[in-house]
Formats: sequence, structure tokens, C-alpha cells
Amino acid sequence: MITLGEYIIAKQHDFPEASGELTLLLGAIRLAAKVVNREINKAGIADIIGTTGLENIQGESQQKMDLYANDVFKAALEARGEVCGIASEEEENFITFDDKRSLNSKYIVLMDPLDGSSNIDVNVSIGTIFSIYKRISPVGEPVVLEDFLQPGVTQVAAGYIIYGSSTMLVYTTGNGVHGFTCDPSLGVFYLSHENIKIPTDGQIYSINEGNYLTFPEGVKKYLKYCQAIDNDTNRPYTSRYIGSLVSDFHRNLLKGGIYIYPSTASAPQGKLRLLYECNPMAFIMEQAGGTASDGFQRIMALKPNTLHQRIPFFCGSKNMVSTVQDMMQEHSPRSEN
Repeated sequence: MITLGEYIIAKQHDFPEASGELTLLLGAIRLAAKVVNREINKAGIADIIGTTGLENIQGESQQKMDLYANDVFKAALEARGEVCGIASEEEENFITFDDKRSLNSKYIVLMDPLDGSSNIDVNVSIGTIFSIYKRISPVGEPVVLEDFLQPGVTQVAAGYIIYGSSTMLVYTTGNGVHGFTCDPSLGVFYLSHENIKIPTDGQIYSINEGNYLTFPEGVKKYLKYCQAIDNDTNRPYTSRYIGSLVSDFHRNLLKGGIYIYPSTASAPQGKLRLLYECNPMAFIMEQAGGTASDGFQRIMALKPNTLHQRIPFFCGSKNMVSTVQDMMQEHSPRSEN
């Protein structure tokens, strides 16, 4: 059985600039994930569930575990000294680590410390999402905003941890997608899913259909397509929606399917964050042979404008995303003009 640490070291030659820094950085994420996983497993018997009464920068109610996970990952990344700065969904601004070793490091991390945290109260799977870039500002100086506003194509690594019936860490450095399952008796992540590939076609669509009336016409048409009977394409498809991005994404990655979070009347720019959710998931999906789009163009080609920018998100099996994109284009105001 191969551990996560052993696998990362063995595969360093696949990384364009192989060094021990990335290994240590991923090791910090692994450690933080184990700490957060331990606390999540206490939900219901410890005072860690429920809201704090505060809101994050996006105006969303913060859960107690949101802040706990944010502090744990922040502390773990700072302690290793391999990261010069981070940006988090739970922080209004990016954070600079200003000790000498950190300032001389070349990596930054963007993260959603606990995606779907409101589901802890009802024992539904949740997750952590992370994205790693090389800084563009000079080494030795504090990081600047431009370090974090890079398009997804410049990511050097990305991944997620899913805390569910088992805890898994899934990551890519641009050479395939690999999954590691935690042995709870030892607290060790072992390789369980090497070189994950999503099927080109899937049978699952994941979307909050309760918002149907507010969806763009292209999405409405695609949902009718998914529900129609057609033996040649094995339709109707199966609707599966958990309401936790990591959980829905993970299922579709392994089984084949599409995840859709479109713009709506109340969220015309979309709701998911480009930097903390969409870019890292897009990197993973593309490395697994799938596609990620905002409905019209490739997610990882988008140039971010702000730290907390939101966008629509269509992600999954290549043929399914292509079909919905065609329908989005057909009903786009651009095409009508």
C-alpha cells in the first residue's frame, strides 16, 4: 500500500520544477485535513455545529466549522514556510506570511476551507478545496493581489478533500488525477484511486431544480433533454443533487455525469467562486478527461477580476457539457443578435 507522502515523492519527476517544496506544501494540507476530519467526526457530541452569528465577505452565514477549518489550514500552511500567502473564501483580503522563509517561497494557495459546511448539522458529506499557484511577484517581497488573480491555466496543483463515509484526498499536479483514502485507525492516506478518468458520457445530472423558473433558457432546455425518453442515449438521466459541491463533483467524477450551477435571476453572475471552487475543480476535471465551462467558454481561460468573483459553472463528462453548451449558445442573447 502506497501512502500519499510516498506517492508524491515518487512522482516528483512528473512536476515541471520538481522540488521538495511542493511535497512539503501538500504535506501541510494533508495534516490540516486530518485535523479537520477529526473535528467533523465529533459533530453532534461537541459544540462545533451551527452558525457563529457572523457573515463572510460574500454575505453568507458562517458556520463554526468554517472558521475552525480556515484557522487550521492557515496555521498548517504558515508553519511549513513553503507558502508566501493565501486567499480564502472566509477572508475578506488575501493574507501575507511575512517571516523570512515564507517570503522566500514561491507558492500561494487559494482555498475553500469547508465547502458545504451547513450540511454538517445533518451528517451530509462536505469537503475542502485548494488551488496552488506560483507567485508572479518577486521572491523575497510580500505577495500582491496580482499573485492571486491568475487564470486557472497557471495552476500548478489543485485538489479537494471529501469528508464522508470515508475521507479521501484527490489531487492533480497536471499529470493525472489521483485519490487517497484515509485509514482512520492509522490516520494515513493510502492510494486507492490512481489516474482517475471520468466517462465521456454520463447518466447523472446534478442541479438544484427548485430554481428552475429562474434558470437561463439554455439550461431549461437541457433539463428537458435530460428528462426525455430516448433509448439510443439511455435517457432519461438520473437526477442526483446533494447540495455540496465536493460531494456532487466527486460522485460525477467517478461515475460520469454533469454538475450545473448556472446563473439565476437572484444571482445573475452565478454563485460559485471562480478562484476557490471553479478553477481548482476545472483543473481536476480536465486532467480526468472531462470539461469545465461557464456555459460558453473554458473556465481555466478566464482572467479573474476580484478575489471573490462568482461565475456560472458547468462541469463533468465531456459530451454532456458539450450538449448543454450548444443549448446555451443557441438561446444566448449574443446569438439572437
